[in-house]
Amino acid sequence: MLSLDPQRRPLALAAAIVLIVGIATISGAWSLQIFADIVPCPLCLQQRWVYYLGLPLAVLALAWLIAGASTGVPRILLGLTALLFAGGAVLAAYHSGVEWHWWPGPTGCATGAGAPQSATGLLQQMERTRVVPCDEASWRFLGLSLAGYNALISLGLVALIGWALRTSVRGA
Repeated sequence: MLSLDPQRRPLALAAAIVLIVGIATISGAWSLQIFADIVPCPLCLQQRWVYYLGLPLAVLALAWLIAGASTGVPRILLGLTALLFAGGAVLAAYHSGVEWHWWPGPTGCATGAGAPQSATGLLQQMERTRVVPCDEASWRFLGLSLAGYNALISLGLVALIGWALRTSVRGA
């Protein structure tokens, strides 16, 4: 079994949990899109970028910690991961507010591809374009949409990383 010193344990635990939760979250989003035909809106797709950037940072932090090098680089990588997820939480909360009609969403959120060149092109584009508005939640559970859950997950990961960074400094 892998044994880490007390200063590395919280950082490694946080990186591993970020990976597990992050992979589960993005896999769930892809699964809903592929198998349940829940098409993401532009804001949904933007929220995924946090995972596409944050998960590799967590992998690097965990690999660095396992390799036994100093904790400086993993702390920076996890700090950047926390900043990404904090930004993702803000974006997800914004999207959730758009879904609840608390404020307007971006103007281009439900637009299709470029303008057609002819009336026939317009009809063809209308047939194949599936407009997904950002202000309508495609799914809710216990009153929260996927954007709402993403905000909570992102905030949880930020709190976890904050705990790990604070705990690893104390060496507990």
